[in-house]
Amino acid sequence: MNRTLLLFIVDFLFLNLIALTRWERAEPARPRQPPVNEISANAATKDQDLVEAMKQSLTEEQLARQALEQKLQSSDQTLAARERVLGQLQSESQKLTAQLVDTQRAQADLSLRYQGVTQENSLTRSELAQLQRELEDKKAEAERQKQALAALERAQSEARKRIEGLAVQVAVSEKEKQELASRAAELAGEVQTERAERAKVEQATSQLAQGVGQLAVSSGALTKEIRDNRPISPNVLYNDFLANRVGASFSATRKGLFGKSTRERESKTVFTTDGKQVYALLEVEDTPFSLRELGSDWDKISVRFDRPPDYRSTASRIDFLEADPRVVVIPVDARQVAALGAKVYPLAADPFKFPEAILISGSGSGYGELGVKIDPEHRGYVRVDNRIFKRIFGDFAPSRGDLVFSKSGELLGVMVNNDYCVLLGNFAPTATIFAEDDRPGQHTASLIDSLSSRVMQMPIELQ
Repeated sequence: MNRTLLLFIVDFLFLNLIALTRWERAEPARPRQPPVNEISANAATKDQDLVEAMKQSLTEEQLARQALEQKLQSSDQTLAARERVLGQLQSESQKLTAQLVDTQRAQADLSLRYQGVTQENSLTRSELAQLQRELEDKKAEAERQKQALAALERAQSEARKRIEGLAVQVAVSEKEKQELASRAAELAGEVQTERAERAKVEQATSQLAQGVGQLAVSSGALTKEIRDNRPISPNVLYNDFLANRVGASFSATRKGLFGKSTRERESKTVFTTDGKQVYALLEVEDTPFSLRELGSDWDKISVRFDRPPDYRSTASRIDFLEADPRVVVIPVDARQVAALGAKVYPLAADPFKFPEAILISGSGSGYGELGVKIDPEHRGYVRVDNRIFKRIFGDFAPSRGDLVFSKSGELLGVMVNNDYCVLLGNFAPTATIFAEDDRPGQHTASLIDSLSSRVMQMPIELQ
């Protein structure tokens, strides 16, 4: 039994005992027999009151204990809630600490980039002054070449005049020959002499005709040689490039977890030819396919060429070149070329005629003049000297997908990374993906993966 309850019961009994005791002095009672029944009834009533009081005390104690237990449970719940709030506060504190570290790291990176940009700006100003000086030198050299060409044209004009004089002499000789023939009928004795003179004149005429033909051939060959060896201004070539780019749109569709998945690309391309077929030239990352990720099985591929305002035409296939699978070409026919109105760049017959080349950004954002070097360890590629540009226009650096032209305006190749350019001698394909048909059997995933594996097996400097 609870000690508190026991004390309570004892106190209650003690108070009842005090209340029921008669403390006044009793008078001497007459001797009589007390009624037994009344005493018995009073005793029974007192016991019942005591029991009722004890039951009521017990009930109040139980209610007090229940209230105490409920208060204890409420305290436990409040403590658990405070522990959860404390855990959340600790988690948020850790996140804020991580964000503070990231912010400090980003601030340090921005400081380094700011220092690098400041150094590059100082170098760019000095290079610009050097480029301006070189531009003046090149202008002076171009003026000298122009004067030499004018002198050559004057020499050609004088040669034509001499030829015309010789032609007059031939006509005079023919007239004299007729007069001699008429005299031969009259002067039989002079026939042999006349024939000898006529033979000499005919021989001279033949030699003169041969000399005129050789002079004409030499003049044409000299004109062609001057034209082929005369470098084109980078400004002219760049403007020509921008004016002849064609918009190409790609769309590839395949089945996904939540329906069809479509990948689209919008690119700019130029037309080139090997003398037999005209192609649109692109870098593989300009298409929906990528050699930097796992391949996917595309069900439908489409290629479209656009010319404002409303001309559109399609292509039937995409070829990955044997020379380097990162370069792709799309065959186009003569009707499409004529409708699109774009210039077709020929491939360079002699890629190493000039020690320098003109590099144009694939996006058209800039261009520059730089040196090219033969690398005997990597046939089919040339190394570009991208450390120092002799002339640079626009904010860009050589990168994958840039086009390289010879100084005579012919196409040399495409940059496969920041240092190497693949030379385009032909357009032999190593793999083909067909467009405009539902061809689930093309297995484009395995094809792209095999091409990516081939690139990964190349020397590290060519990757």
